[in-house]
Amino acid sequence: MAAPLVIPDVASLKRFVGAKLGPSEWVTVTQKRIELFADATDDDQWIHVDPERAARESPFGGAIAHGYLTLSMAPVLLSQVLRVEQSAMTLNYGLEKLRMHTPVHAGSRIRFHGTIQSVRDIPGGAARVVIAMTIELEGVARPAVVAEPVLVYVPRKPGG
Repeated sequence: MAAPLVIPDVASLKRFVGAKLGPSEWVTVTQKRIELFADATDDDQWIHVDPERAARESPFGGAIAHGYLTLSMAPVLLSQVLRVEQSAMTLNYGLEKLRMHTPVHAGSRIRFHGTIQSVRDIPGGAARVVIAMTIELEGVARPAVVAEPVLVYVPRKPGG
């Protein structure tokens, strides 16, 4: 894992446009994690939660993670490679682009890397940040997910 990029405060984010982030640590996407995600989202399609049937009948040769499970790992992986000091909170604002290129099989390992693509000031001192993000699969050339998440970093109030 690369050392995290530490930005001193929200106001300094603009100076880091173009900065590389990561890679994060590898994280194993276990069958248990897939099943917990299925329970949380009521998406219990057999290609995710029935490994035996998925091995027999799916074109993937086994159980795969939900694409949105892989995407939902981005915030925790990003937190390993980027820290904005003096930030009260970070809000997920959405995505500019999203592609789920390669299925993530149960037991696979993923990691995050990216680049700070743009920063725009928001009234009140917050910053809107777009990150060009890739979630890669260990040993696989084509990434699992390529996206441009939009985050809003809100500064701490003085004395807060």
